[in-house]
Amino acid sequence: MSHWSKIEESGFILGMEFLLKVHLWFGRRILQIFLYPVVSYYWIINQEGRKSSRDYLLKIANYSSDQSINGGLLCSYKHFIVFANALIDKVAVWSGDFRLNDVEYHGREEIINHCNENQGLLLLGSHLGNLDVCRAIAAVRKNIVINVLLHTQHSEKFNALLNKYAESTRIELIEVSTISPETVMRLQDKIEAGELVIIAADRTPVSGEYRVTRVEFFGQLASFPQGPFILASLLKCPVYTVFCLRKKNKHVIYFDHFSNQLFFSRKKRTEEIQKSVQVYAGRLQQYCIEEPLQWFNFYDFWRT
Repeated sequence: MSHWSKIEESGFILGMEFLLKVHLWFGRRILQIFLYPVVSYYWIINQEGRKSSRDYLLKIANYSSDQSINGGLLCSYKHFIVFANALIDKVAVWSGDFRLNDVEYHGREEIINHCNENQGLLLLGSHLGNLDVCRAIAAVRKNIVINVLLHTQHSEKFNALLNKYAESTRIELIEVSTISPETVMRLQDKIEAGELVIIAADRTPVSGEYRVTRVEFFGQLASFPQGPFILASLLKCPVYTVFCLRKKNKHVIYFDHFSNQLFFSRKKRTEEIQKSVQVYAGRLQQYCIEEPLQWFNFYDFWRT
């Protein structure tokens, strides 16, 4: 089974720019005409992604009271279609065709209070829902700057594409295939400047799977990265989790307090990291149960 980072993103930048232009010129309905056949074709030929989707949905069916969730082919196809809609929302956010009235917040007051006090934060995100909608936060207050850490070689070009179409340039994408001391110092400067740093904490490192922790996730052990939690301890700042779920015609962003400051002692470092990762995994599981079709990791997440 391939590591998630090895899944090819052929023509990624050109493809996303094409979708952006279609959305700007013709609107969402016409964009769906282009997107749905592509997603359907991808679902048919992507055997690994389809199998991983069914395995995940079968696991979540044991935890969810939603009778429509199972490991069947139809449910997996719906999973991919929900992902297609998330892509359309992503394009809408990037192109500025996104109304702030369509976003509902839970826990935003604490985030704004930190920003007003010029206190930077680390936000632990995930591939559940549409994290790109969080750029709407930057449009709410002029003093909010968001830095998104990405495990992708496309981040520099992606950042240029984002700012080409975006109304606000107060979002920066930063490549973090490996977190070097220079990266930490750069992020410390951003935290001290009162900026927000967002990193997904539900995918193992690109550079290798040695710095991972195995914790329980939907009844089985799964590997989660240690990096985001170690980074949080180095930045010495408050930590929150952030999840953005689509509910009917609205996007709902949940900010939940995680820690005032993570600290791992030398003697109990492994155990303390394990505990933090397990808390995060439990919170991710809770929100996955709430919207099971919105977790977009189409690979074998529980592989050993």
